Amino acid sequence: MYRALTRDIEVTVEPYYLEEQSDPDDSRYVWGYRILISNLSDETVRLMTRYWHITDENGQVDEVNGPGVIGEQPVLNPGDTYEYSSGCPLDTPSGVMFGHYSMETIEGESFTVDIPAFSLDSPGQNRTLN
Repeated sequence: MYRALTRDIEVTVEPYYLEEQSDPDDSRYVWGYRILISNLSDETVRLMTRYWHITDENGQVDEVNGPGVIGEQPVLNPGDTYEYSSGCPLDTPSGVMFGHYSMETIEGESFTVDIPAFSLDSPGQNRTLN
């Protein structure tokens, strides 16, 4: 599990390899990831947008921006959690993702919440540290 805490909003990520959707012979590797957003603050917040920075093992970068997550812009009251799952295909057996959410308080103040960097590693692949 990977965790980041920004302004008392905790983001936890759990990536997992989707073997049934992957086809290494065709250079297709697919991961799912489960995200849990916990509002540990005393403010009500709404997730407005998301940004992802995805890098494969060859250094190819893909950036993804958009409103909300999985078609929703959830509101989190103090103590609330929001969980969703999504996925990421790559052309290489490994990569890394990180990003951020743009949040807004009910008073209209905008701020950014970090999504921790997490690795996407195919089972059985040798890991190398750069």
